[in-house]
Amino acid sequence: MPMPSDIGIVDLMMGMPSPREELARKYDFLKANFKDTESREEFEFPAEYMFKDVPRYDDVDDPVEFLLAEMDRFGIERSVINVAEKEDAQRALREHPDRFLGSVYVSPTNGMESVRHLERGVHEQGATSAQTFPAGLTPPVPIDDKRFYPVYAKLVELDIPLFMTVGVPGPRIPFSPQDAARLDEVCWFFPELKIIMRHGAEPWTELAVKLMLKWPNLYYSTSAFAPKHYPADIIDYANTRGADKIMYAGYYPAGLSLDRIFAELPNVGFRDHVWPKFLRENALRVFGLDD
Repeated sequence: MPMPSDIGIVDLMMGMPSPREELARKYDFLKANFKDTESREEFEFPAEYMFKDVPRYDDVDDPVEFLLAEMDRFGIERSVINVAEKEDAQRALREHPDRFLGSVYVSPTNGMESVRHLERGVHEQGATSAQTFPAGLTPPVPIDDKRFYPVYAKLVELDIPLFMTVGVPGPRIPFSPQDAARLDEVCWFFPELKIIMRHGAEPWTELAVKLMLKWPNLYYSTSAFAPKHYPADIIDYANTRGADKIMYAGYYPAGLSLDRIFAELPNVGFRDHVWPKFLRENALRVFGLDD
């Protein structure tokens, strides 16, 4: 069956459309980790060597209304946005709580203050998930490092999922902190912690599948991959034993346009029973928002 068109899609990674200069500032947090000249001085987007035709928005009157119109155009009912990205994201969450799911970015490098930051994001800004980028932290912090453990414990207490960047990162920084094998001990020690892998888990997609089979609360989202490049291991897993584990996430407007994503998405080889779960049902279940 082709991709259904009557499902209110949940997109697990969207951002606010930003002018070019704001986009460049968005990645300032990574500059301390860059060593090559292109990344430090030339790239606006730190993985732009991998992505072509990145959307640019230099003249948007109201980013919130613009994003809502784009979501409506492609049948996206809800999307996850980073509440710390800019004030517009916080306004979107305040004014349209039925359309946006807030996510708070968390770094474990500040000890208990990191835990308090997470709590404030949930209780004061309405975040219903957290997100982190182990290789992109300053200094980088491996997934299984003890500095993450207080954050993991608080996430279990708050009962919200964590989006975790896994695999070789696009920016030119070392990948070791995001080796998929590091998830195993974390999932063992925190069996109630809901982790949603972001950004591919390559080149360890076969291992990612094994770990999802092993650990009930480990999931995978398709962010940062154009649909024609979804890893074969992930598609095969969704079509067999992993229909409840794989979830749609775009990468708009950070690296991909919605036009490209939705032109390619119908060609992904998911079986009939997978599409509703992939596009909507799995995300709502993990977020505790089942229809």
